[in-house]
Amino acid sequence: MPTIIPITDLRQDAAKALERVRRSREPVVITQRGRAAAVILSVEAYEHGERERHILRLLATGEREIAKGKGRDLDAVLAASDHLLRSAGT
Repeated sequence: MPTIIPITDLRQDAAKALERVRRSREPVVITQRGRAAAVILSVEAYEHGERERHILRLLATGEREIAKGKGRDLDAVLAASDHLLRSAGT
């Protein structure tokens, strides 16, 4: 379950909230008037999510190309995948 912090607590001690995000590597939900208003992520978590979204966009593009009868050579796809995985550090 994510940590939830009211915006007033964030205003009073932003450094503590940031330290919690860095230490736990989990998102922190900021609430305003009792409702979720924002999420704070560590840089690592944000970058990881961006890499995953990029890969998903590539897969979706490939699915659309296949449906249209287009496509790319398997060797080219595997080479691009290897490059993405190496740059992601996995």
